Amino acid sequence: MIHANPNKPVALFALILIQAICVTFFLWDVLEDARPEGIGALANLHIAIEAMAALCLIAAVMFETRYLMTLLRRKSHLERQVSVAAGAFHDIIQGHFDRWKLTPAEQDVANFTIKGLSIPEIAALRGSAEGTVKSHLNGIYRKAGVTGRGALVGLLIEDLFETPLVKDNVLEVKQQA
Repeated sequence: MIHANPNKPVALFALILIQAICVTFFLWDVLEDARPEGIGALANLHIAIEAMAALCLIAAVMFETRYLMTLLRRKSHLERQVSVAAGAFHDIIQGHFDRWKLTPAEQDVANFTIKGLSIPEIAALRGSAEGTVKSHLNGIYRKAGVTGRGALVGLLIEDLFETPLVKDNVLEVKQQA
């Protein structure tokens, strides 16, 4: 079984190419078998079945090519959407950090907290004591007006849902295209 890397559709293109080669062979074989008798050769069940198989294979190759191109376009579109969402989330987080007037150390701890790291993990990454991280977290929660990690993440996620991911002028350009 062929497993294609979703980031490299080369294997799928190769499979379609192999099928196209098979189509060429089957068509050549049918034409060679039918040449002496012409169109009347299709009365021969064997030649008729070969011709039908060749036509079905042609349709399959065309369908697979079209479907693969559709999937690649969809994948590209989804990657762009994820990129826009990631950028928007970063902007929302940074906007909150600025409004809350977090210190650089608090911003660092807040980012690690939002990513789901524990207090000991944050302390190890920052090279500081767990008590220092807890102190930063208390300052972050106080400035943000929340009671804990879940409320902090919830506040940021809520803003992501309320913020349009694409600016109006970008939407207008897309609608005009």
